[in-house]
Amino acid sequence: MTQITKNFTTTEMKCKCGCDQCDMDEVFMEKLQLLREEIGPLKVSSGFRCSARNQAVSHSGPNGPHTTGKAADIACSGDKARALMGKAITLGFTGIGIDQKGDHAGRFLHIDTLETQSDRPRPWTWSY
Repeated sequence: MTQITKNFTTTEMKCKCGCDQCDMDEVFMEKLQLLREEIGPLKVSSGFRCSARNQAVSHSGPNGPHTTGKAADIACSGDKARALMGKAITLGFTGIGIDQKGDHAGRFLHIDTLETQSDRPRPWTWSY
């Protein structure tokens, strides 16, 4: 286990498929650390994803935002999700995906720092 920032380790940010890849973007991790300092503890449900894992679990295919190390899903709901979303916007996260349906244990916010491209305007907020 290696510290990436003061409060985040490679263990919690690595790909969950077992390949253990963890190529997180430094600027993204700095912002995530600031978010943690503002909000309190954050449970990362998905950090880095290898292309195969991303293809298996996401509609974004083999090259989604998690494969760049510039995205994470944070397990949260209710007031914490609302506070996290507001603070993520002020800290400059450019993508916020909201999944607040169903069982509370499965709810999350996706946050990322992707740049604007012709097919991907930023900032952007969406729901799953």
